[in-house]
Amino acid sequence: MSDDEHAAHEETVPLEPVVLAAFEGWNDAGSAATQALLHLHQVWDAEDVDALDPEDYHDFQVNRPTVGTDEFGRRRVTWPTTTVAVARSHDTGREIILVHGIEPSMRWRHYSAELLDIAERLGAKTVITLGALLADVPHTRPIPVTTTSDDPVVRNRLGLEPNTYEGPTGIIGVVHQAAADRGLNGVSLWAAVPHYVAHPPSPKATLALLAAIEGLLGETIAVGDLPEDAQAWQIGVDELAAEDSEIAEYVRQLEEVKDTADLPEATGEAIAREFERYLRRRDNGPGGRPST
Repeated sequence: MSDDEHAAHEETVPLEPVVLAAFEGWNDAGSAATQALLHLHQVWDAEDVDALDPEDYHDFQVNRPTVGTDEFGRRRVTWPTTTVAVARSHDTGREIILVHGIEPSMRWRHYSAELLDIAERLGAKTVITLGALLADVPHTRPIPVTTTSDDPVVRNRLGLEPNTYEGPTGIIGVVHQAAADRGLNGVSLWAAVPHYVAHPPSPKATLALLAAIEGLLGETIAVGDLPEDAQAWQIGVDELAAEDSEIAEYVRQLEEVKDTADLPEATGEAIAREFERYLRRRDNGPGGRPST
């Protein structure tokens, strides 16, 4: 293995089974996270292997069951629950445990413990959660995805930043604390969804999360029609902004802030490099020639 290949391997999660989890509700702006998980369920041909009893965790007046007709024409009630599925990635054959649920109404610690019991029985040692939050970002620029971990070993191996958020948390925060208490590795991915287009779906944010998962796992993910959906979504928001001068002006302000923050000269490394070039130019004289 070359040095570059070794470095690339070190920057991904090891090939043991890994959990990818997303929860509808407070943690899922624009449904971006749960849509990413459902996309993986489809493209990796996941098979449902377990589910949590919704009676234990949900207030059905908050998350109501739905009624419909099944494939045999019978009327059935579908209850809001959390499902666990197992898939194999197409690149490496790694087992991926997909957890999809609705943020529970009650008994969060017991809920987290039951989920992690299942994950550990399936051999997982790493829990990766997917989330999406509303943020002051423009829809016209790439959707930012923040990757953090509370585990210093994981942060060092993957080159991640610590999670510095303090304040109210959702089920994702509780699951990560429970995972850490068991000695499991934890990584959190959060996509920033433009708050002025919060209504789901948000395919551009879903696509950004899938790209982040690709980089983290070192696996190729087929994206299907998502790039076209994301482009259509952006065009639709462009048209909305064109019809409202206040939104259009607000988007322009967000673009200016984003572009300024992303300028190369705004980073410390780039400033240092430019200063070194200045010193060389000064020492070498006009045109880069040594001064006499």
